[in-house]
Amino acid sequence: MKPIKIGLLGLGTVGTGVVKIVEGHQDDLSNQVGSPISIAQILVKDRRKTRSIPIEAAKLTEDPWDIVRNPDIDIIVEVMGGIAQTKEYILEALERGKHIVTANKDLMALHGQEILAKARDKGCDVLYEASVAGGIPIIRTLVEGFSSDRITKIMGIVNGTTNYILTKMSQEGAAYADVLKEAQELGYAETDPTSDVEGLDAARKMTILSSLGFRSNVDLDNVSVRGISGVTQEDIRYGKRLGYEVKLLGIAERQDDLFSVSVEPTMIKTTHPIAAVNGVFNAVYVHGEAVGETMFYGAGAGELPTATSVVADLVAVIKNMKLGVNGRQAQLSYNVMKLKSDDQIASKFFLLLHVEDRAGVLAQIAQVFSDCDVSIESVMQPSTPHQSSTEIIIITHQASKKAMNEVLNAFESLSAVRRVKSVYRVEG
Repeated sequence: MKPIKIGLLGLGTVGTGVVKIVEGHQDDLSNQVGSPISIAQILVKDRRKTRSIPIEAAKLTEDPWDIVRNPDIDIIVEVMGGIAQTKEYILEALERGKHIVTANKDLMALHGQEILAKARDKGCDVLYEASVAGGIPIIRTLVEGFSSDRITKIMGIVNGTTNYILTKMSQEGAAYADVLKEAQELGYAETDPTSDVEGLDAARKMTILSSLGFRSNVDLDNVSVRGISGVTQEDIRYGKRLGYEVKLLGIAERQDDLFSVSVEPTMIKTTHPIAAVNGVFNAVYVHGEAVGETMFYGAGAGELPTATSVVADLVAVIKNMKLGVNGRQAQLSYNVMKLKSDDQIASKFFLLLHVEDRAGVLAQIAQVFSDCDVSIESVMQPSTPHQSSTEIIIITHQASKKAMNEVLNAFESLSAVRRVKSVYRVEG
């Protein structure tokens, strides 16, 4: 049987995992697809570098165009990252009739619709399961498993670095800066952690998930983003007392033809299964009109979990080749949807206020909420004897984002409120 030839762009952590799985599971894979799978050429930065796995020197190249323009290569697996230049390689490969498997969330979040349109025009597959949540098959589930349902909400922990940091802060009482430094030393966080801790990585993943889940073209600019750098031990401690954990959640919601997508630190009820997802693990909760609540949990990164998703896509492409149906599954948007306005986005809210400790202050605060048509669910005031100021923790009932902003603006001119220390969305 003629082997299916693969070109591999990148031999870092994930690329190495792909080689291990393809070569180590060759019998299983060839039985599934009906042909041997051969990694014919691999792009590396330095051919002379010592590697953790044996690689034939003749397969290595430092020029990506060697792989893109190689007529013998059927499928290109892109695991090198990058955006502008990588997009050029992929579009050229599609022009030449090659199928693409990629783990590149940044590329697919920013240019996915253009790449998928090109793939459909050329009768090629572009699959990107590994771009979100590592080894969790969430993209295939959204596309195929929910094909007969209408998804109304996607909520998830899709960044392992921030989940590791918040877990350590919650379980060990550690300070944010200390845990971030530890995460960098362990390799969970980059030297420049901005993309992770400020929510940008999660926002790109939510762009992909919400586009697929809502069958609509959701742009990265449509995502409201707030990171975890402002989360304090005080927030976590008070949240726990009220039965909440703090998690960085991506939240995408749909109502008719309106949608909203956000990434933000959120108070999630401890009884919700996402609250129990700790460390570097990921989880995605999906609500469909027909199926109701579902949740998917697993390793969100790592050599073999991510490589497993890459190779699963590889198998899917080859099966399509055998059936002659490549290019027919490109998930282009067909729903025209509009962003919700602030008065249409609603949730419960957690507020931590630093206020004067004197008679009548709570009544003044309650009046502000009443004036802005926001109902209070619960109030907690920690004991602070013999002090002129205190803290008040408030959980609201469902309120619009617009109404909550009006509350916060009113507090700026209320002398009894010295400072609004924290505001979090509440879920679960």
